[in-house]
Amino acid sequence: MVNNVLLGLVNSILGRGSATARGNHSYHCPFCNHKNPKLEVNLIPNKKNENPWHCWVCDTKGKTLHTLFKRLKVVPEKYAQLNDVLGTTVKYESLLENVKVELPKEYKPLHSITKSDLIARHALVYLKNRGLTPLDILKYQIGYCETGRFANKVIIPTYNSESKLDYFIARAFDKEPSRKYDAPVSDKNIIGFENMINWNVPVILCEGAFDAIAIKRNAIPLFGKNISEKLMKKIVTTSVDKVYLALDQDAIKATYKIAEKLLKAGKKLFVIELEDKDPADMGFVQFTNRVQGATEFTFPDLFKLKLSL
Repeated sequence: MVNNVLLGLVNSILGRGSATARGNHSYHCPFCNHKNPKLEVNLIPNKKNENPWHCWVCDTKGKTLHTLFKRLKVVPEKYAQLNDVLGTTVKYESLLENVKVELPKEYKPLHSITKSDLIARHALVYLKNRGLTPLDILKYQIGYCETGRFANKVIIPTYNSESKLDYFIARAFDKEPSRKYDAPVSDKNIIGFENMINWNVPVILCEGAFDAIAIKRNAIPLFGKNISEKLMKKIVTTSVDKVYLALDQDAIKATYKIAEKLLKAGKKLFVIELEDKDPADMGFVQFTNRVQGATEFTFPDLFKLKLSL
């Protein structure tokens, strides 16, 4: 029999579901937003004490409700309630340990398409409008998906120093997508585009993959507003002496935290003023002018920034 408390908790996150069979409940999938309730969630643990869930449209799936909650980025309180109901002590972070990232099975590279690939041509038009060139597409191994969870999205992979995939970003190229960005569930303790970075010259830290591609030269995307432990350690332990920080205007607090770490590590820091445009919007020439005109950011500047928060 389904635990009503567990049912209420899951319904509070996915919306009201419908009972199907053998403890399964169907919901509208938040990953592909299909018009019909195609996400099946088993609310009665199986012999392995798992609660499998699976969307029959986008093929997003998992073995436990912990992974479902993690994938949905629920608030910590909801995750704690799940542990209470199931009598478990699974930590959020533990779900990401030893997760192997793989490109979607539907992934196709965009540097080798035929004229008959209509969806691929739409993807190429989108990338061209964002300022990317055929050389960029080849250099970063950008691809796309026609079907599956990442349907109608361009795929931008990132590889480590051994040229092994450790993450990717999916960006929709539809005009009005229900979900613009998507990414695999994984440990984001990575260095974006690490296999392309020269650690003997200045590096530029930016937020997104498109920003890094637009900057072109030694740019590292944070895939967000926080610097990973791996990236911070790499900067500190290499001969990089200058770091340029280019975060959006709405990331002042993140800029302060990263700047403080880098200054304490003895690095020369330059904070790029972006105003209301990110590097991807500026383009290579305009952003390069900002870099050339940047002045060194010091501890007094950090103190002033702290006061403005």
